Amino acid sequence: MLKITQKTLNCRGRLVDLTVPKVMGILNVTPDSFYAGSRLDVGREVAVAAQMLNEGATFLDVGGYSTRPGAAEVSALEEADRVLPVIEGILDSFPDALISVDTFRADVARLAVEQGAVLINDVGGGTLDPAMFATVAALSVPYILMHMRGTPQTMQAMATYQTVTLEVIDELAGQLAQLRTHDASGTLPVDVILDPGFGFAKTIDHNFQLLNELPALACVFDEPLLVGVSRKTTIWKTLNVTANEALNGTTVLNTAALLKGASILRVHDVREAVEAVLLTERLKKVYC
Repeated sequence: MLKITQKTLNCRGRLVDLTVPKVMGILNVTPDSFYAGSRLDVGREVAVAAQMLNEGATFLDVGGYSTRPGAAEVSALEEADRVLPVIEGILDSFPDALISVDTFRADVARLAVEQGAVLINDVGGGTLDPAMFATVAALSVPYILMHMRGTPQTMQAMATYQTVTLEVIDELAGQLAQLRTHDASGTLPVDVILDPGFGFAKTIDHNFQLLNELPALACVFDEPLLVGVSRKTTIWKTLNVTANEALNGTTVLNTAALLKGASILRVHDVREAVEAVLLTERLKKVYC
């Protein structure tokens, strides 16, 4: 039986119940994200956000820096210039939207929260900006701490493990301990979500092993788990298709993640992920 973990997120006074897993829709404000279908044309962000919310997304994850392997560097100023107007535009139309900012930079995270974002999604897990943990503690918003080695430009050269799941657990635990040093009591006034970082400094085999052993993370940590495998290389290379053709494979692995303890799915295709949640929850009720 899976360990029961933290069940709610406090998003600046609004409680989100994770007893039933939630879906996070991806909004990439970048010209070079690995999946072309996720790249937003200027002016379309509100329409795409509306569709995702209508399809059942609980969170919208806005990012202005592509983290695909070998992605080009983008300045903090350019990243902020990309994401802040999008956050503003979405909240003008949907004031109750729960927006996450996908950034590893503390300054961008702070500006986004000031603009109205209520979560920080850090692919670096605090390793890429030494100011991130202090910023998270000061802002008091939920923080997604992801496992990655190196940078988006170097990470694939660092995909070497003796036992991937144990090493990811060990490294996440170290990052979590560092985060907690920013409060004298050893606990934080913010909620933390852990992301194993599928595709970040991991090979295809590593990703499958990590997903299969996801319950090990749920047993070790009290924090909820986020899984982001949507249309990634692990799927389309295994199936010998393209990212554009990887929706069915994404749904299969999202379903596996839900059955193995994921509390949040980060996806490009919201409706299909919401359906996976509904069906897996029904399956659990039938057999419990």
